[in-house]
Amino acid sequence: ERFRSLMAKAERENWRRLPIGQRTANFGKAMLGVPYVNFTLEVHDRIESPVVNLDGMDCWTFYENALGMARLLTYKPGPYTKEDLLHMIELERYRGGRCTGSYLSRMHHLEEVFYDNQKRGLATNITPTLPGACLLDRELKYMTSAWRDYRQLRNNRDLIPKMGEIEKRISNLRIYHVPKSRVRAVEKHLEDGDICAITTTWKYPYTSHVGLIVKQGGRARLMHATSKKSKGREMVLDKPISD
Repeated sequence: ERFRSLMAKAERENWRRLPIGQRTANFGKAMLGVPYVNFTLEVHDRIESPVVNLDGMDCWTFYENALGMARLLTYKPGPYTKEDLLHMIELERYRGGRCTGSYLSRMHHLEEVFYDNQKRGLATNITPTLPGACLLDRELKYMTSAWRDYRQLRNNRDLIPKMGEIEKRISNLRIYHVPKSRVRAVEKHLEDGDICAITTTWKYPYTSHVGLIVKQGGRARLMHATSKKSKGREMVLDKPISD
């Protein structure tokens, strides 16, 4: 029902004519207030398939769903089916745009998602072009070190070494970020609907959060799904990212 309602709103207000970023931001705004729910993709111990839950999202699925619906508007004319959205999600979430049924065909690190989507011509990682951006050199081994936190890895331990190979390969990519002290200066270079990942201070992963940019009054605010109780554990339009 939520999917039908969102697509009907987009059609009624002719979002199709807007640039992809503005379309994505519009879908994000239309989902403000939806509850934060984690692990909505973990529906089976062994079989991997594209999943969408518009009644509860985490930070990653929030941006995926907004972007998927924004892409859907220009992918084909309506009426739209649930399978149409699942196809858009598969395109973004899975290596090479294809879910094979294996847990490892899903990209579990934003750095690989950005790299893979750019390689396929679906998006551009603008971070290296931003003033003050620099290389972030880390050894990515978060999922292999915290495998007990992941349902599929707990139930299929033979996947852990293979996940280690994937994390090693991602560690060899050239990953850029903008240090916290330089973020205010890059706000003017960001646009509605840009996907913004937040660098973590943890040792092994590169990022710990992601959201969408919304420009207001010259500032770049972060629209995201937050797990913080003080912010309602829901989709929110938050402060400017440098704040």
